[in-house]
Amino acid sequence: MAAPPEMSEADQIKTFKDFLVQYNKLSELCFNDCIHDFTSRNLRSSEERCTLNCMEKYLRMNQRVSQRFHEFQMIANENMLALAQKSGNPS
Repeated sequence: MAAPPEMSEADQIKTFKDFLVQYNKLSELCFNDCIHDFTSRNLRSSEERCTLNCMEKYLRMNQRVSQRFHEFQMIANENMLALAQKSGNPS
């Protein structure tokens, strides 16, 4: 079995940029929802719990959306294959 092709530098940069966008979006969302006390440099325990819960929920939601997208893509591919076989154009 052949090894997967290496990602080009441009693809690696795009992947990293996409990661940073998601990370920054998550950070901003959880910060805005959870941090309310700016009178101290330290996080309150309630703020820390809130941010951890926020991150966990966001990551679980993102994983679930990705999973559902993959499921829909599989169904769409199966439907296209069935349609191609019906029309006599096996691909």
